Amino acid sequence: QVQLVESGGGLVQAGGSLRLSCATSGLTFNRHAMGWFRQAPGKEREFVVGISWSGGSTSYADSVKGRFTISRDNAKNTVYLQMNNLKPEDTAVYYCAATFYMNYVMTQAYEYNYWGQGTQVTVSS
Repeated sequence: QVQLVESGGGLVQAGGSLRLSCATSGLTFNRHAMGWFRQAPGKEREFVVGISWSGGSTSYADSVKGRFTISRDNAKNTVYLQMNNLKPEDTAVYYCAATFYMNYVMTQAYEYNYWGQGTQVTVSS
């Protein structure tokens, strides 16, 4: 059974930082590119950032470039999202996802095969 479990969300003031983690089990982690998406109330789920199986390729949404950093530890089957200089508009439920694509960073939700349950990030102004 494949499981993706996010953690690290919470309430932070604007300008602050959070580090999200996504621990996976039940899949061969180093055979999957990974991604982070987010969904704010009343909005569609949007791509935030993705990383290839090796970590050699990454892609960021324009809204988070320079502030967020994705990384992965294939030995720990875990992907991370370091979020700095957070803004109120970053408030959302953040989801990690795994795709069968290995070498390419997918940016569309339908291209991902497994999803976590999400973790809430709230940024106060």
